[in-house]
Amino acid sequence: MKKTASRIFLAVTAVSIFIASTSVLAQQAPKPETLIKWRQSAYQVIGWNSGRIKAALEGQYNKEEVIKAANTIAALSNAGLGALFAPGTEQGKGWHDTAVKPELFRDGKHVGELAANFSKEANELAKIALAGDPAAVKDQYGKLTRTCKACHDDFKLSN
Repeated sequence: MKKTASRIFLAVTAVSIFIASTSVLAQQAPKPETLIKWRQSAYQVIGWNSGRIKAALEGQYNKEEVIKAANTIAALSNAGLGALFAPGTEQGKGWHDTAVKPELFRDGKHVGELAANFSKEANELAKIALAGDPAAVKDQYGKLTRTCKACHDDFKLSN
């Protein structure tokens, strides 16, 4: 229990620092390419942790690994990622060319709904992971990945 509380504390602390730094940086107006790098990095971390959960569900289930990955995804989903999609980042290069369709920047209501769904399902996955039931995690993981796909279908350029 102490380990879980410690991890939650660390995740909350990291998110708080990220949010605080985002607020400060927003005042300093980072360059578009910097914002693109940050968002590409954040979504890369989400993708990596999603892959960890998928691997656990397809192989040897490790409750602690699933909890860590689910908590990371939930923390990032609540970190204010929308601030990384500022005007001027519709095009450009971070670590690589942005893959965001310009429509994302014009459809705020739909984007907000998709983001809220992602956060809701990510938070639920973090809660369910604590119980350690692989079947329940698999079901919730499916719900989470469908929120990812919905956004990608609408707003990500094909490679």
